[in-house]
Amino acid sequence: MFWLNLLLFAVLTVGHTELLVTIINRVHSLRLHHKVLKHIRHLHDVGIPLFPVVLIAAVGTGEPGLLVGGRWSHLPIGWQLYLGLCALGAVGLTASMLRWGLRKVPRLQLSNDSRTVDIAERLGYRPVGEGPYRFLTRVPGNEIFKLEISEKSYRLPRLPHEWNGLSILHLSDLHYLGTLQRPFFEEVMDLSAELKADLIVFTGDLLDRQQLTEWLPTTLGRLSAPLGCFFILGNHDWEYGLDPDEIRRCLSDLGWRDVAGKTFNIHHNGRQLTLGGSELPWMGRQPDFSALPDDAFRILLSHTPDNLPWAKEQGVDLMLSGHNHGGQVVLPMIGPVFSPSRFGVRYSSGAFCEGPTLLYVSRGISARHPLRLNCLPELTKLVLHSSPSQP
Repeated sequence: MFWLNLLLFAVLTVGHTELLVTIINRVHSLRLHHKVLKHIRHLHDVGIPLFPVVLIAAVGTGEPGLLVGGRWSHLPIGWQLYLGLCALGAVGLTASMLRWGLRKVPRLQLSNDSRTVDIAERLGYRPVGEGPYRFLTRVPGNEIFKLEISEKSYRLPRLPHEWNGLSILHLSDLHYLGTLQRPFFEEVMDLSAELKADLIVFTGDLLDRQQLTEWLPTTLGRLSAPLGCFFILGNHDWEYGLDPDEIRRCLSDLGWRDVAGKTFNIHHNGRQLTLGGSELPWMGRQPDFSALPDDAFRILLSHTPDNLPWAKEQGVDLMLSGHNHGGQVVLPMIGPVFSPSRFGVRYSSGAFCEGPTLLYVSRGISARHPLRLNCLPELTKLVLHSSPSQP
């Protein structure tokens, strides 16, 4: 009985951990200041390792002594209720692991060609500056400098046949902070320019330090595309004492178009593409797609994938997001654990077909905390194809 109850304690501890992670993921999806979130994370950091100690002391060796012959039926009602929640947490983790392990290639995907470039090797040195968290770059196995460059093709039912082969370069989450030096990002931009996309979009979290707008001319400012470059900002551009209006001005002066809270019509080969942007829940409002003709092809740039339900209601054809960084650390069998989303890790990264919308979530280029384990930074070119029956 001792070993069985000890095993059950371990399962309940796992469930307790899942509950706290679930809460921390959902809380980080809200419009809360980073100082508030920091205190909540401290409770999470203490609550996880402390729980098994309290569990063993309170009900394992204390009343009713489950590790020394006591019965579960004698547990106080408060413990019964909370351990019941922990059991549900363990079930939830199992379901999440199954969903991760059984995930399939989206039905709309036609191809996926990827290669990995080691930016540090390409530069000939590790581009680590004096910014905070630089110690994380030396964690064994950290892949922060290994950039996955992908070209993914998708067939979208409403894409006009005149746009067959339309390409979009998707960048997200640059997080200029100073921990990774400017040459790292300049190399990423060189690789971006080589992909030669029709349209370039950036889906937020550009800066973590305001003064690093000085990096923009030699990074994003060097990119151009036949149909234009478009951007929105993210929660990090709103937090940490930054001035999002100044960031917008700097990018706009370099030829990028700000589509946050509005729509922009692109006329290409006789058809109209409408591009909108959302920075909710942190800034602004949703773009207005309501006045568009039924055949207008809709693309939404949304920093967080949490706006997917709204996008589906609006008939958005393609939604491009970042924010979740793929979890940054992906554990074998378990998958990603932390993802600042009200959906948890469901949309941590990758493509998701939820009619009528195809959602693509980038793992991003960088992060405030430069740690990547089994979760490479990502630069992606999306190539769109029309349905054979599409007029």
